[in-house]
Amino acid sequence: MGLVKYIREEIQVIRERDPAIKSNWEVFLYPSFKVILSYRVAHRLYRKKHYFLARWVSQRAARKTGIEIHPGARIGKGLFIDHGTGVIIGETTIIGNNVTLYQGVTLGGTGKEKGKRHPTLKDNVMVSAGAKILGSFTIGENSKIGAGAVVLKEVPPNCTVVGVPGRIVKMGDQKIPREDMDQVHLPDPVSNDIRELQKDNMRLKTELRELEKHMRCMKDNTIEMEEIKEEPHETV
Repeated sequence: MGLVKYIREEIQVIRERDPAIKSNWEVFLYPSFKVILSYRVAHRLYRKKHYFLARWVSQRAARKTGIEIHPGARIGKGLFIDHGTGVIIGETTIIGNNVTLYQGVTLGGTGKEKGKRHPTLKDNVMVSAGAKILGSFTIGENSKIGAGAVVLKEVPPNCTVVGVPGRIVKMGDQKIPREDMDQVHLPDPVSNDIRELQKDNMRLKTELRELEKHMRCMKDNTIEMEEIKEEPHETV
């Protein structure tokens, strides 16, 4: 009965976050669904120190789905991996509840650490396509990581991170990624800087035109004054 309940919960998670799905039966075809079920089995074996069997289950799932989850990772309820090809979740990764990962996401280490080497994602985090989170730090709850971002340091709760290396461009956003799945319309600091530069450029051009106009007027006035001085005075 516990397995049936778990499967129903997973079906609900996928239907809730993927608008393309039309029926419950489609869920059984989803790589996310298959790999999460395999992970739960592998993680149980891992905790019982059946390491070879755990890795066998996880590697078999990776070959079938393109999603690699180390059986030692700790994952809460409601993880949704959209499409999923190329997703990698390292051994010491900790993932909270209702987290969403898109294709090409890496939750990895830097190769220089021992022990806790991989990131911790708190509840309701969304990591967009191609993003890399590398190191043993925490991504705070309700935060969003933009597509292609490379995050190398801790992110507070309710933040949006974009760029390489990742930069926090928005704080205090209380929207929960489980309800707001928009990974496209995130702040773009580069575009914002370009717009500001364009505004400054237009302002400088306007000021320069006004200055040139003023200089021409002064020059014309000077010429008129010199012409007046050079005119011969009539004698009485």
